[in-house]
Amino acid sequence: MIFVTLGTQDKSFHRLLEAIDKSIEKGEIKEKVIVQAGYTKYESKNMEIFDQISQEEFNKLMSRCSLLITHGGVGSILTAIKKGKKVIAAPRLKKYKEHTNDHQKQIIKELESQGYILALRDFNQLGKVLKKAERFKQKKFTSNTENMISLLENMIEEDNHISWYNKIKELLWYAFFGVLTTLVNIISFYLLDKTGINVYINNFIAWFLSVLFAFFTNKLFVFQSKSLDKKVMTKEILSFFFFRILSLGIDMLGMYICISLINLSKMLSKIIMNIIVIVANYVFSKIFIFKTKEES
Repeated sequence: MIFVTLGTQDKSFHRLLEAIDKSIEKGEIKEKVIVQAGYTKYESKNMEIFDQISQEEFNKLMSRCSLLITHGGVGSILTAIKKGKKVIAAPRLKKYKEHTNDHQKQIIKELESQGYILALRDFNQLGKVLKKAERFKQKKFTSNTENMISLLENMIEEDNHISWYNKIKELLWYAFFGVLTTLVNIISFYLLDKTGINVYINNFIAWFLSVLFAFFTNKLFVFQSKSLDKKVMTKEILSFFFFRILSLGIDMLGMYICISLINLSKMLSKIIMNIIVIVANYVFSKIFIFKTKEES
């Protein structure tokens, strides 16, 4: 069994799964392939794919696998080489929006030069690297190698720092555009309310305008999903509007409860519901829609 792990990095690594899928189709990989994909959304009839798995299951799969194919994350690589597992590592690259920089190239180069892993730099050459892995004699890892321990600790610290930075940056961008989206919604609601339009029709129009604004800002700036693939874009649009309709239902129901049952003012009701809806929309977008999809 081949175990593929893409870690918990909050960016997609679609390229690697696509390369593995092609190798399976070519017959270069005949073993069962199990994937821990994290934030990478990928569908394949050739692989068993999970978004996340428990630590216990991760350890079981790591112990069972004959080969680990992974990104340049130090945690997975270190676990595998300690267990004496053969490792093929492919770096996430900044130009494909797979990471914020190219430091994984350095990690993989260093570990490869010391004889611990094999590097996959050209994804079209995966078949050749797999053949090389069959003959590869991995250097035995010794935990008392001070230089190696120091190197790995520094790399892990850098990985963790960048991962936390990305999460904070994403939240800040979402909060910023969330405020702008809320202003679009509330200002539209306020201006339409001056015309005497029914409050619920008014609420729907304000919602529609804010959704258009939110789709493009979420796609381009928050989750950086810039794919031009028609299937990906269609799925994003349909998913986005489906969950925005769901949040509209939450908004409408909340407005009714606040105005008709609790007797709050229209504007106060609108502000309260926008806070609730903006949190719900982030969760929907993060989990079900964009997931920082790959650049085509």
